[in-house]
Amino acid sequence: MIEEEIEIPMHDGTADAVLYRLEDEVRRPGVLHLTDIGGIRPANRGMAQRLAAEGYIVLMPNVFYRTGRPPLFDFPRRMGEKRTMQRFAELMGPLTPEAMERDAADYVDFLASQRLVSEGPMGVVGYCFTGAMAMRTAAVRPDRIVAAASFHGGALYTETPASPHRVLPRIKARLYFGHAVNDRSMPAEAIEKLDRALEEWAGRYESEVYNGCQHGWTVPDGQAFNQPQAERAFQKLKGLLASTLK
Repeated sequence: MIEEEIEIPMHDGTADAVLYRLEDEVRRPGVLHLTDIGGIRPANRGMAQRLAAEGYIVLMPNVFYRTGRPPLFDFPRRMGEKRTMQRFAELMGPLTPEAMERDAADYVDFLASQRLVSEGPMGVVGYCFTGAMAMRTAAVRPDRIVAAASFHGGALYTETPASPHRVLPRIKARLYFGHAVNDRSMPAEAIEKLDRALEEWAGRYESEVYNGCQHGWTVPDGQAFNQPQAERAFQKLKGLLASTLK
């Protein structure tokens, strides 16, 4: 496996990123791996590398490049703690819906330009805060993104004009949503409303709640990590990408 530290020219600056590919010269589909709010670190490097081992060229950008470079936290993250929540706000603040879409287009275009990325369709997966960004990526590049997945994505349905679910009419991709239980960022009522919006959209999708799983259950270094259910989530992602990109 080749792990390459790179920089991506963006409309709003320069994003650091990591590119993963197998050690051969075979052209393969591209997949964007968007990290949770903890940013690029060993846990999600391992997740992206495992995905690349399935036969993809995986780009993992620092989606919080406007605020800083990894490590994004120099203290333990604790939900509800003042300095943790303040840091979350610093990281999320610059990522308006418009900024997310500009960035998403830049990431897709950069990945598509790589020598060994095939010319066909691409996929995207987002975790936690970037579940919404995965949706916006599919919306801003419907010509390339044919599969988009969100695991324990937050605030995917709100009553605001900027709610991520409002981009559904622009999406042509097949979608997958894996939700946590008792998730303050995506409570049961919001999941139900998202499911209704997906039904009205009439595209191909799957939306399910992972029983017994708390927010962040897929990420190995998180307090909520649930290994059996994280494995199930990976198999769902693997199946989605295999059925759409290969």
